[in-house]
Amino acid sequence: MRMGIGYDVHRLVEGRKLILGGMELDFPLGLVGHSDADVLTHALCDALLGAAGVGDIGRHFPDTDEKYKDVSSLVLLEEVGRIVRAEGFRINNADVTVILEKPRLSGLIPEMEKKLSEVLGVAPGRINVKATTNEMLGAMGRGEGIAAIAVASLGPEAVSQKERD
Repeated sequence: MRMGIGYDVHRLVEGRKLILGGMELDFPLGLVGHSDADVLTHALCDALLGAAGVGDIGRHFPDTDEKYKDVSSLVLLEEVGRIVRAEGFRINNADVTVILEKPRLSGLIPEMEKKLSEVLGVAPGRINVKATTNEMLGAMGRGEGIAAIAVASLGPEAVSQKERD
């Protein structure tokens, strides 16, 4: 079994859409970034890439490459899933915590989990999302940004008897 940890943080600003877990949220501020700045999905990508031992999101999708400008992070996550499988792994599970004061995510989490698991091609329940506040402490607590941390577990792909022979 392999484990990986991912972390991402972005500032909140006016004039950007707020995308979390691949969903556009109704909120007056959005996250600054080269792509859609979806911190939840970025942290998940980094956890999966780390568990596979193949670097991080910046290595695979650099912010200097214009083809990733404003790209949906779900596109990046789908590619991360392919990379992980190409390395001979399957996704056991992942757990993501989003740190933000607002907006409240509790009603949206099941849809986020479903969307992320579908993109990765894993069974529902293998991707868990949680949200917490920073108790009004620091930049996250003042509502200046949103952060996310993720952990992922990978196992070896099952090899058929035919492939072993």
